[in-house]
Amino acid sequence: MTARLTLPLVFLLPSLALAAEAIDPGRIVPAATGDWDKNGAGDLALLVKPDDGTDENNAVYIYLAGEDGPLALKSAVPNKVWGQYGMAGQAPSVTALPNGSLVITTHNDSVGRDRWEQKLTIAYRNFDFVVGGYTYSSYDTLNLDNTSHCDLNVLTGKGKSNDKPVSAKGELVLLDDWNDDRGQHACGI
Repeated sequence: MTARLTLPLVFLLPSLALAAEAIDPGRIVPAATGDWDKNGAGDLALLVKPDDGTDENNAVYIYLAGEDGPLALKSAVPNKVWGQYGMAGQAPSVTALPNGSLVITTHNDSVGRDRWEQKLTIAYRNFDFVVGGYTYSSYDTLNLDNTSHCDLNVLTGKGKSNDKPVSAKGELVLLDDWNDDRGQHACGI
């Protein structure tokens, strides 16, 4: 009897840990609202600074609302989004799109000669959040001929890099599993 009860509780532990974490409002920097799961209720996405003052990446928290219920945490991805708040030209952002997706933008517009911008388009598919698109552009402030631009549909694997077609394996990549190197490799950057 104990073994039957223990196994289901083991599977609930990660969910309980996510639900139990309280976020200090001072760590929440950008936020966006939209209807990610297209059920007609307003959902919420947050980018949250690390709580220990380290240089780790920011976390992504995504909440879904039931049709007549409160917001519930659906996805908590720590150490995912690069960017520094309070540093001009390096603060990340999150934006809701009219189609129900969201875009997480990171960039360096202020430090060094290499300036860049990266956008991840996040979509809700198969009851989870996936990276649907990857866009990257860069330029060198001292050599204006040294530029790059790539726009890749991660789901189909089709895109363009510096105005030339690129092709990669189309995949359903969970936001949790995404690594920026994956997009840069597909774009040849």
